[in-house]
Amino acid sequence: MADSSQITVTSPLLPPLEEFIPYLKDIWDRKWITNNGHYHQLLEKELCKYLGVEYLSVFTNGTLPLITALQALRITGEVITTPYSFVATTHALWWNGIKPVFVDVDPSTGNLDPGKIEAAITPKTTAIMPVHVYGNPCDVDAIQAIADKYGLKVIYDAAHAFGVRVNGKSILEAGDISTLSFHATKTYNTVEGGALICHDAKTKQRIDYLKNFGFAGETEVVAPGINSKMDEVRAAYGLLSLQYVDAAIAARHRVADRYREALAGVEGLSMFGERADVTYNYSYFPIFIDAEKYGMTRDELYFRMREHGVLGRRYFYPLISDFTTYRGLPSAAPSNLPVATRMANEVICLPMHHDLSEEDVERVIKEIKIHG
Repeated sequence: MADSSQITVTSPLLPPLEEFIPYLKDIWDRKWITNNGHYHQLLEKELCKYLGVEYLSVFTNGTLPLITALQALRITGEVITTPYSFVATTHALWWNGIKPVFVDVDPSTGNLDPGKIEAAITPKTTAIMPVHVYGNPCDVDAIQAIADKYGLKVIYDAAHAFGVRVNGKSILEAGDISTLSFHATKTYNTVEGGALICHDAKTKQRIDYLKNFGFAGETEVVAPGINSKMDEVRAAYGLLSLQYVDAAIAARHRVADRYREALAGVEGLSMFGERADVTYNYSYFPIFIDAEKYGMTRDELYFRMREHGVLGRRYFYPLISDFTTYRGLPSAAPSNLPVATRMANEVICLPMHHDLSEEDVERVIKEIKIHG
């Protein structure tokens, strides 16, 4: 019989309401609710300190930083990217009139496979747009070496990689630009929001112009910008949430450790490994189901879990390259993307958030082990 209480795949990190009210009172007193206000500026400063970066610009969501990054670097032609991501990655290219070229992924991380990139480069290629999938760091050194060899820019979709470090250094320092998402489902959120990280003051200034219609002053417009500024209410929310994110990540870490321990011996189930040199944020916990060895397909397990109130997510399924908008591209052919295709057909992201109780976690584990 199905359990009436649902275990959701995610839950937003909500700061205490009583602590948020004084921020709202201050915003009301200031009467400045958008356009680079007090909390907007403070949030950028505090995020730079927390993330270990020098130049960061906050946005109203996580897609607009990607669109703006391509504009800021004047990217045209073709961009090599991954089919194994959320559609916003490739949509940002389409909105800029850029042709996405899909390359297969590394089965050990789900990230763009550096060994497949060079074969996809053409005279029209201007950039590489990898994704740190599930917060797993890409092979940034190998990707940068290819970019340097061919004179390409590198823009990282780091939507999942808030706070992720390699050997103590922020993963956001890689490439020319990285972008973050602060959507409600992420480890850290501002309800909706995002950020763009660059490496010099001139680029930061151009980005800030672009996200405010291109205005460089009261009467001067220097570029065809867009409106993607974050308002004061969400900036204040994000500032308060920043005080609670470390505890939330620690809670996620405990859940991930328990999943890893309990599911290690399940036949037909695989998980990504963890690197000792990486500080993770535990945004997601994907498992991959080999139907022949497990005795049940991924979809059969997924829907049975749902019937029993355990809400996983087939993330990422389908592949971006399988959607109608992109499937006509030569690089979208499944034969070109065998690893990504297999992963998309096998993946379930298990419930993963700071609010999961020990009982919740054991219920999830039971649902998977009862058959496997």
